[in-house]
Formats: sequence, structure tokens, C-alpha cells
Amino acid sequence: MKTVLFCGGFGTRLRDYSDQVPKPLVEVGNRPIMWNLMKYYAHHGHKDFVLCLGYRGDLIKKFFLTYDECLSTDFELTPTRDRRDRKVRLLGPDISDWKVLFRDTGLHNNIGQRLLAVKSEVENEEMFLANYSDALCDLPLQDMIDKFKASDAVAAFIAVRPSNSLSKIEYRDDGIVTAIDYLSDSVLINGGFFVLRPSIFDYIEPGDELVEQPFARLIEAGKLMTYRYDGFWRAMDTFKDKKKFDDMFEAGDRPWEVWDHVV
Repeated sequence: MKTVLFCGGFGTRLRDYSDQVPKPLVEVGNRPIMWNLMKYYAHHGHKDFVLCLGYRGDLIKKFFLTYDECLSTDFELTPTRDRRDRKVRLLGPDISDWKVLFRDTGLHNNIGQRLLAVKSEVENEEMFLANYSDALCDLPLQDMIDKFKASDAVAAFIAVRPSNSLSKIEYRDDGIVTAIDYLSDSVLINGGFFVLRPSIFDYIEPGDELVEQPFARLIEAGKLMTYRYDGFWRAMDTFKDKKKFDDMFEAGDRPWEVWDHVV
């Protein structure tokens, strides 16, 4: 199953990093958040990726073109017969069996238009996956896919609790705040992990953002479903989020690394 990753945004709320690299290349520990996400999908058997590039897409291309697989997996180094060279044998798969298509989808396009730009890559699939490329999760992906496949929905997304506290502000006409109420843990948001059927393109018009107009049309048609997930999910939107990810990585608390949790 193909996986479409939206990698073209400016990441303005993570400006300390995204001034230098695109948001998907901001590191979680010692690897970009994008690599961790792709590793998650590959673990579930989905290794055919379509990258929707935009802002600093050249750096994303360069990352993969210069990627040294030996630096992220165990390998064996032995001399060749004439001893003038050495042979490398990888002991664990990394990205060597990934297929990655790089597609420039415009500098200022929104998510809906980026998806339209890669329509030809997924329109003949039974279904495909998509992701915002800014959050990590230990979602049981196959269960979500199975439930979606058994439905007649056109699109599905995970519903998660926000990783940061949300608040509702009340104020007077003159701007004076009268109340700040923190929303309860029961509030759920779109977690950015999608399963889609190609018929999603029947609901997207030029200029549409994915989860606004198209999803409103799907709701009206009864074709949008959600998969509630109460396990680990965290987005990287701000410097505070970046710091939290780094702290978790250093402490060995890495629930998103499902590829290392196989019993």
C-alpha cells in the first residue's frame, strides 16, 4: 500500500529549526522525524512512499541521496580477496528496500492541493495511506486499515488527545479576558494519520484544504470515519515539543519505535 507524506509546509511554529531545514527533517534524537515515521510504516509492511515536497524539498532529496545505511544499522566489515577493498554486509534492514518517489507539489500549496498533485500515483490503488509528517505514534495500523476496509467510508483519520493542553478563552469587546477554561481530556483532535480511498479525489476541488471542504462533503455523505486511539501520539509543532521528544529519546522512552518492540 502506498503512503503519501506531506512534506512541503514551512513549519512556522518551529521557526528555530525550520529556518534551516524543513520541518520533516527536524531530528528526534539522532534521526529526522520523517525517518522515524517512514520506519514506522515500513515496519507495518508499507514501504512504497510518495513524498509531497515544497519548502526546502532539495534538503529532503539530499538527505536520501547521501543517506549512509551503515550509520543506522549493524553491519559486518570484511576484507575482499585482494585486500585492497572491504565488503560491507548489513545485519539489519534499514531503508534499502524502500521505494521513495519525490514529487515537487509547490511551495505554497495546501495539503489538499498537494494530494491532488500526486493523484496519478495513487488513483489506481484500492486504498492508500497519508500523513502530515509532523507526529509520531504507536498506532496499531493494521487494525485501523481493517476497520476502514470493512466500511464504505472514503476517508479515515485517527482521533487522539492533544499532546499539549488546549484552552478556551473568553473576553469582552474591549479585549479584556474574562475567563480561561482548560478543555478536558475527553477532547479529541485529528492526529494526521489517514487511510483513504481514491474516490477522495471526487470530493476535492481546486484550492480546497483536505480536512475542511472535502471532509465537510464527506460528513454530509456519511463517508468519513475516525479511529479513536488513546495510546501514544505526539506532534512536533513547537520548540517545546522538540525538547520533549529529545528528552524522551535520551531517557530511552521511545514508544513510537515499534520496530524495536517486537516480542
